[in-house]
Amino acid sequence: IMILCFIMLIIILLFMKNTPKDVGILRYGLEEELQERTKGEKENPIVLAFNGLLEAVRVKEFWLLAGSFFICGLSTNGLIGTHFVSYCISFGVPLVTAASFLSFMGIFNLVGTTLSGWLSDRFDNRWLLLWYYGLRGASLVLLPYALIEGSMTMLVIFTVFYGLDWIATVPPTISISRQIFGSKKSGIIYGWIFASHQAGAAVAAYGGGLIYKFFNTYTWAFFLAGVFCLLASLFVIIIKKQHSNQLTI
Repeated sequence: IMILCFIMLIIILLFMKNTPKDVGILRYGLEEELQERTKGEKENPIVLAFNGLLEAVRVKEFWLLAGSFFICGLSTNGLIGTHFVSYCISFGVPLVTAASFLSFMGIFNLVGTTLSGWLSDRFDNRWLLLWYYGLRGASLVLLPYALIEGSMTMLVIFTVFYGLDWIATVPPTISISRQIFGSKKSGIIYGWIFASHQAGAAVAAYGGGLIYKFFNTYTWAFFLAGVFCLLASLFVIIIKKQHSNQLTI
């Protein structure tokens, strides 16, 4: 691993650039280079981040996006990433088989997220998120049934379906953030929204273990995560529809 890390470090030093200007091109979407701030005009990044948060917390849509992304983290990294393999093993699924299912979710995740980005440019992002969270919730509720029945076919279907939906929520969430807060501020504010995602993941990672400790099964953890996903679908659909003329650059 150390050798591979060293090789990657060399590749990064030789080929990775910081800005498009380093390779003689303009940033994507620009027809002429914007005048860059001088050193003295640059704002403190910590102050900038917290100023963005103070502005965002006054907006209802920020809380709806942060709440839905909290549930997103709770139902992905924190739950599936942490407890899926152990949950499968508790029903007699071999360790290697369970881990293989998890790895294949990652493969289908690449397809689903790429497709979601394409869809986000063409359809109402609120409705995309409604479907993503709703279908994810349904799959999490049905997973215990697949394990109880011992159906490998249903587990394969779950793996493909859930994998396609894993990070599909990210492109439309970023798009809505940009529409509401503008291109200049949305990066910082999305960072805070993503922080709520990680908080949700932490809750599920700890809470799933706690549920197993008391009930000797993860079933309630997966069932509750499914119910929360249905709640997230309600959060996103009540966000007021944004129009392209609200974007600021």
